[in-house]
Amino acid sequence: MSSQLRQLKAHLVESENFAPYGQVIYPVPDDKPFDSQDAQLVLNQGQPRFYLMRLPRRGLRFTQITHHTRCTQCLGSLHGKEWFIAVAPPREKLQVDEIQAFRVPGDCFIKLEVGTWHAGPYFDHEEFIDFYNLELADTNLTDHETINLLQTYNLEFQIIP
Repeated sequence: MSSQLRQLKAHLVESENFAPYGQVIYPVPDDKPFDSQDAQLVLNQGQPRFYLMRLPRRGLRFTQITHHTRCTQCLGSLHGKEWFIAVAPPREKLQVDEIQAFRVPGDCFIKLEVGTWHAGPYFDHEEFIDFYNLELADTNLTDHETINLLQTYNLEFQIIP
């Protein structure tokens, strides 16, 4: 049995359309006081980890989606590189029909709400892109539920820029 390919048109990430999944954080003046437009972080369940990760080009197709239930996660590219991410609302059980794709320009970063399902970062225009990532030190070991969409739902997704 062959898998079903679902295409997801990528929407430009904006504060309003990304709100169900987290926040979009844009540059602000250095003297601006902290407010609700700043990343509202949940990192109190362990040691925070802020690091640079180098991801190779993987194209815009995916068959796995993940979520973290103990912390928020912040992702952004270095050097102004555009990238893509697929997300679904932060729920215990994934609803595959709610998966959306977003195009993230290189002049902002995103904060994923606790529990937001996500696949990415993805891109197909560079050999690799460096990303900064803020999560907990053990997120990928102890707070990393992944669903194989191909095995579970016989689905493969493709992000359409």
